[in-house]
Amino acid sequence: MCVGLSARVVKIDKKTAVVDASGAKREVSVSLLDELEPGDYVMVHAGIAIAKITDEDDSESDAVMDELLSE
Repeated sequence: MCVGLSARVVKIDKKTAVVDASGAKREVSVSLLDELEPGDYVMVHAGIAIAKITDEDDSESDAVMDELLSE
């Protein structure tokens, strides 16, 4: 099973970005995505931003993960 985490883009530098995933900041590759800006939300898997998502998707993803981890 693969799990992707949602994260907010903080800073972009060419083909990498610093993202914030629930307070944890890390650098990921954004080479698969076009037209990404700070403040956008992305789905991250294995250190790569694989899709641009909405802030509603981010909230829903966080709620599902919280539910799964609390059981």
